[in-house]
Amino acid sequence: VQLQACGGGLVQAGGSLRLSCTADGRIIENYCMGWFRQPPGKEREFVAGISRSGRGIKYADFAKGRFTISQDKGEDTVYLQMNSLKPEDTAVYYCAAVFGRWDSVIIGAPAYDYWGKGTLVTVSS
Repeated sequence: VQLQACGGGLVQAGGSLRLSCTADGRIIENYCMGWFRQPPGKEREFVAGISRSGRGIKYADFAKGRFTISQDKGEDTVYLQMNSLKPEDTAVYYCAAVFGRWDSVIIGAPAYDYWGKGTLVTVSS
């Protein structure tokens, strides 16, 4: 399983970015997908996750109301739309995959089997 995350960049506070995670080999329909982030000097943390079916979705508290996770099975891609960005959202963002049940979302990073290279998001004040 190979995952490729992209879409990071430099944005001013209040701006938006959309991250994409492209997989190979019909991953989205078979795996729970998650977005995680690692701010400078901090531990990696869960951001959002979406189940195999797409019906199960979970967000970290800081992401609720601002971030939206979605999937396109035809493109084997998961997206993270981030709006109203804040300087504290600055981090390297990672996508990850774990084989999961149809409607379940897994939020613990150690459970994920596959990780893409991160994409850096920098939010200036």
